Parts: sequence; C-alpha cells; structure tokens
Amino acid sequence: MIRLFARHRILLPAVSLIVLLAATFYLQPRAMSYFGVNLLFNLAVPIALATLAQMMVIMVNDIDLSLGAFISLVACITATYLNDQPIVGVSILLALITAYAFLGALIHRLELPAIVVTLGMSFVWTGLALMILPSPGGTAPAWLRSVMTVKPPLLPMAVVAAVLISALSHVLVMRSGIGTVLRGVGGNAASVARAGWPLLRLKALAYALAGFFGVLSGMALVGLTTSADANIALRYTLLSIAGVILGGGEFVGGRVSAVGAVIGALTLALAASFLTFLRLSPDWQIGAQGAILILVLTARLIFTRRDRSTG
Repeated sequence: MIRLFARHRILLPAVSLIVLLAATFYLQPRAMSYFGVNLLFNLAVPIALATLAQMMVIMVNDIDLSLGAFISLVACITATYLNDQPIVGVSILLALITAYAFLGALIHRLELPAIVVTLGMSFVWTGLALMILPSPGGTAPAWLRSVMTVKPPLLPMAVVAAVLISALSHVLVMRSGIGTVLRGVGGNAASVARAGWPLLRLKALAYALAGFFGVLSGMALVGLTTSADANIALRYTLLSIAGVILGGGEFVGGRVSAVGAVIGALTLALAASFLTFLRLSPDWQIGAQGAILILVLTARLIFTRRDRSTG
C-alpha cells in the first residue's frame, strides 16, 4: 500500500477528495443530490483551469505570481469588450496570450527569476483591469452564461467540465509529443537542448499555454458570476499553486499531473464548502484550508520516504 501511494501520485489526492466529499455529505446529507453537488463545485471549473495554467509554468521549473491578477484582467475584458464588442474582445484576449508567451521568452532569454518578473507583472495586470473596469460591473455574454449554466442529464456541469478538462489536458501534457518535451524542459533542459529543441520557443509555448488556460479561467468565472471585478480572482494565484502541489506536482523536475491538478482544484473548492458546513468562521477558513493542504502533503512525503527506505 505504501509503495502504491508513493509510485502513483494521483491516488493520494483522489483519496483526499473522496474522504472530504464523504465528510461533507455526512455533515450535510442534502448536498447528496444533483443540485447539492452543483453548489459544492460551482466555482471548481475556473479554479481547475487556473490550476492548469499554473501547472504549465511549474512544469518548466518557474512559478507565476501574477496569475490571479491576469485572470481578473481577463474577467474584466470578458464582461466588457467581449460582451459589447466581441471582435475587439477576442483580439485583446489573443494579445494577452501572446504577451504571456513573450513574457516566458523574455524570462528565458535574459535569465530572469520568474518569481520576480511575474510579481511585477501582477501590478501591470491589475492596473489594466482597473482601467477597464474601475468598479465592479459588466455583464457576461449570453452565450457564455448559457454554456456555464447548462444542465447535463446525469451529472452537474461542474463535474462534467472537470472530467473533460482533465482528460484533454492529460492528453496534451502526458500523452502528446510536445507535452513530453515540455516536461523534459523542467526535468533536464540541457538534454532537451542537446536533442536539438529550441528552449526559447519551448519556454514561450509553456507560458502561452498558461495564458490560454488563464483566459479560459477568467471567461468561465464571468460565466458563473455574470459580472467582473478587478480583484475578482486575486486569490487564484495561491489556490492554483496549492492545487498543482496537492495534485502530485513538484516545483522542480517537470513532475506534474494534469488529472491530479484538476483533482487538487476540486479538493480546494470542496474544502471551502466543508468548512462552511462546520460553521467555521470565515476568518479561520483560509488557515483551515492551508492545514488540509499540509496534511495531504505530509502524508505524501511519509509514503515517499517509506517507499525509498523499503525499496
């Protein structure tokens, strides 16, 4: 059992999610329904997409501290330009993805610390968001609202979307050739370069994928909330990092799991509802979420060390 959990990183986050879901149903049996599950995971989709965006950056041994501000900017654009002037809105979003790719190339070319550059960019994204939407408002495009609130026959939209997102991202990152090469950049960039792959373009591609998932996250968030705010997703920066690590990823070595990242995001989304059912004060909920994350990571470390000692 120890070796099984140590070798298959996805098992521990999956078990953690199941245990947390069972505890939630025990505290609130009414949640064990189509409508109840939909409420529990209502905001899981944008969090999952944000986690995948962060995973693309962590996969190449960087970290993005501007992601929450970037998603907030996307949300503001979605609730204004994308709704009122769709062509202009789409052009701006494509430009943002390109800017993210350029940011990755710049970090690699000048050998800049990603954590410092992205921290600085967070102020840029926030400033642009405030210029577009100085106060909360805007309106979600009707088609986006329809997509995010559709009701599949068997499972809620949040669950169906999470399954589809995890499956497609798993194919992209774990099964495709380019995904293997990108993970190789995080694992051993020198070997990838010796094999003839241009590291500059690969780094730019990883950041472009992060920007793409970040755009999807901001759009999904507006589709659920129907409006936007320049600070609407600031907490997504830390949530996305926690989701990647909770899902079995590591900060170095290109060791990530797309499915695990989505499961980690679902766990974090569910943890907020679970703590609410415990009637825990909102002032303590953030700390309690951190405690849950520490417990899971501690368990993973214990399993890994015991596997090494017995192997």
